[in-house]
Amino acid sequence: MPKTCAYQLRRKPPFFRPARPRSRKDGWSETRQCLFLAELYFTGSVGSAAKSVGMSRNSAYRLRAREDASGFARAWDAVLAPPGTGRVPGEKVDWRKVTQKALIAQLESGFVRPVIYRGRVTGIARKADNSALFRLLRRCGASMALPPEESLT
Repeated sequence: MPKTCAYQLRRKPPFFRPARPRSRKDGWSETRQCLFLAELYFTGSVGSAAKSVGMSRNSAYRLRAREDASGFARAWDAVLAPPGTGRVPGEKVDWRKVTQKALIAQLESGFVRPVIYRGRVTGIARKADNSALFRLLRRCGASMALPPEESLT
């Protein structure tokens, strides 16, 4: 019977929208959030994952409970969910109630994910939030329309 590593029983961290970092330089930065999720993937333990990034277990749970950290919490749940169980349930966002300011903030932050190669974190992958861009363009309507083609030449 082939031996399976413990982290093979978990999912790799998905793309997520990181929580906004506070003003402290030793707080939960975007990089620390990615490294925490990668360590959580390897160990399955919140305490050891938090300790490996220089934070406490309690601060990890406080970050998870913050209102702006729903993407981080969803990624945390996805890492600990066994593979093959389908999508990880998350809260539905009512896009009609999201302000333009919030859409612009989502557009600027985008999504991040730790890149794991051969059992190590080798970097952070970034991805633009195209859905926020399209929602913002739809709301702005014709005021943000492109000029006619003949004026471009």
